[in-house]
Amino acid sequence: MREKFFSYISYYQWWKSIDKFILSLILFLFLIGLFFSLVSTSLIASDKLVSYTYFFFFKHTIFVIIGFFVIFFLSFVQEKQLYKLSIIIFCLSLILLFLVPIVGVEIKGSKRWIDLIILPRIQPVEFVKPFLIVVISLIICSQKFTNLNLKYLISFLLIIFVSSLLILQPDIGQTLLIGISWLILIFISGINIFFLTSIFIASIMGLLSMVFYFERFLYIKNRLLSFLDPETGTHNFQSDKALESIKSGGFFGKGIGEGTLKNQVPEAHTDYIISVISEEFGVIFIIIILLMFLIFLISVLRKVHNENNEKIKLILTGSISLILIQAMIHIGVNISLFPTTGMTLPFLSYGGSSIISISILSGIILNLTKRKL
Repeated sequence: MREKFFSYISYYQWWKSIDKFILSLILFLFLIGLFFSLVSTSLIASDKLVSYTYFFFFKHTIFVIIGFFVIFFLSFVQEKQLYKLSIIIFCLSLILLFLVPIVGVEIKGSKRWIDLIILPRIQPVEFVKPFLIVVISLIICSQKFTNLNLKYLISFLLIIFVSSLLILQPDIGQTLLIGISWLILIFISGINIFFLTSIFIASIMGLLSMVFYFERFLYIKNRLLSFLDPETGTHNFQSDKALESIKSGGFFGKGIGEGTLKNQVPEAHTDYIISVISEEFGVIFIIIILLMFLIFLISVLRKVHNENNEKIKLILTGSISLILIQAMIHIGVNISLFPTTGMTLPFLSYGGSSIISISILSGIILNLTKRKL
């Protein structure tokens, strides 16, 4: 009886301290993703993969429900427990990421997934990303090392190690995503702007050198060349179809179920979901989604502005940056602003690993934006 009473008090304190506006935004974005999955994207995927009509919608719903439990758990635990848990899960995820090139499942020329005996197929990088932000922030704010340059070096070596594992898959999109997130973290922590610019230019030059001089990255090289010269390029099919679908929908869209080009868009339920939404619901819906991401960003940054703890500031900024950069890359690819790369839209796209990853980030954000009681 006494334990139940204290559990009730704990839940009450959680509810009282949680930022309900940010929580509402997160839940609403997930529900929007489920709505689009019900009326559009899951139907396309089911037709293409010869599954029963709402197969992907039901799977999407299960992943979101699991995601809600993840959000609640990570936002409920104490701050110190969150840090310890992050380090443990990060290390385990890193081991899985290391195993991907060895025992991973190859799909469409890339090894990015791994089959576990007791769990469904997962993409380890999606579990590495959110906890990498926490681990790097802990390194930069560590009291064990007084030399800030040494902290930057340790975090840089960690990023290089993770990036190397991603390049072996190969997954250049995720490599860029975590690289940019790291640059944002060290910029906020006060690194010299000249040094930061030098690292950024050197990293881009290094990636381009690998892409253009190693046979393993030939398809990425072809995508880049096709992006730079669309008239003669032959690797723009996905982006061309996505952009055509967006243009077809116009400002107000064709209506639910009325899209005709969505069936021609590859990976319509994951990497190109924004083009399907645009064709049926119009560009106006894309603007609404972008505004919601912007409100989410502003809400978190307001918390960062009022926060005195440097560690929390870094983790919150890194987490929201990761979400926003991923969303920008997804939309940019769909409108041919960036070269073709596989990147889901946070909260809205189908994909178990992707949904759990964004749930982890959401749980971390909610935990560190709680009011101090």
